[in-house]
Amino acid sequence: MPNLPLPPGSTLGILGGGQLGRMLSQAASRLGFDVVILDPQPDCPAARVSRAQITAPYNDPDALQALGRLCNVVTFEFENVPASSVETLAEAGALVAPGPTALAVAQDRVDEKTYLNAVGAVTADFAPVTTLDDLTNAIGKLGLPAVLKTRREGYDGKGQVWIRDAADAEAAFDAIGRRPAVLEAAAVFKRELSVIAARGRDGAVAVYPLGENIHANGVLKTTLAPAAVDAKTQGRAHEIAAAVLDGLDYVGVMGIELFDMGDGVLLVNEVAPRVHNTGHWTQDGCVCDQFEQHIRAIVGWPLGPTEAHARIEMTNLLGDEVDQWRALAAEPNARLHLYGKHEARAGRKMAHVNRIL
Repeated sequence: MPNLPLPPGSTLGILGGGQLGRMLSQAASRLGFDVVILDPQPDCPAARVSRAQITAPYNDPDALQALGRLCNVVTFEFENVPASSVETLAEAGALVAPGPTALAVAQDRVDEKTYLNAVGAVTADFAPVTTLDDLTNAIGKLGLPAVLKTRREGYDGKGQVWIRDAADAEAAFDAIGRRPAVLEAAAVFKRELSVIAARGRDGAVAVYPLGENIHANGVLKTTLAPAAVDAKTQGRAHEIAAAVLDGLDYVGVMGIELFDMGDGVLLVNEVAPRVHNTGHWTQDGCVCDQFEQHIRAIVGWPLGPTEAHARIEMTNLLGDEVDQWRALAAEPNARLHLYGKHEARAGRKMAHVNRIL
């Protein structure tokens, strides 16, 4: 196992070569680290700003062995990395952060919600669903409307469907492919908030100010941060983040989506064991953004400051919205972050812009 903290000149591995991997690699480079990307897509966005790419599936044992030999520590940009991949990397002598426990919890929505409630990070009521009978019983217990989500995978509104009438239960179950699922009671919240938090190898926890999120068609459209919240709400978010991170012995940055129920009451919607879209505002609103913070955490460096020095409105650019780059680049208070993707498909995250308010 490598000696920590890792010095500049060490090599980091990233599983995943999309925009999050790209921005992690850029942050690592600023701190003097080399980066190797493992991604099945040749010439992926992250690879073009990194030292090297291993082009192979995430569960390719030879590729994982090679990544483990090259890198002192390995992280990931998305949470659906096969658990077996983490085990293979460990056998090759590489540290993986966040660790396998956090990964396993985040990969299963029932396990995730069970864990969150156990550490005092309360969620909406839920029930596991395996069969249509399970779903019918869950509707009777939780009431309607409720949202049915696959237990594993699914993001940006995929793998989930709302049920508003009991007669629609079977069609909803069919819509998610009759896969193992969770039914969640509807939460009547005032707004969605999110908190980006980090935990270092020494157990130190650093929490950024809350962001307020607006979605469109199941995809995040904008985040305004710091959000207009009172001290009680910010304090509760800090308590939730610390409890979740400490309970997992977590290392790295985590995104936690929250429902603001009013009067300082927050329900946890879900967690993401990685840097998060709702934390992109930190790139232009904080001295140490979420990407640098994640690198600092996994290599054993001290965590950076999380105070905001500006208020930011982050807007995702989806599909051909990226064609607005000329106008956006001309805005005096806007900073454009392009992801280097070759094809602008409808709904695909192509870039984001941070506007200093």
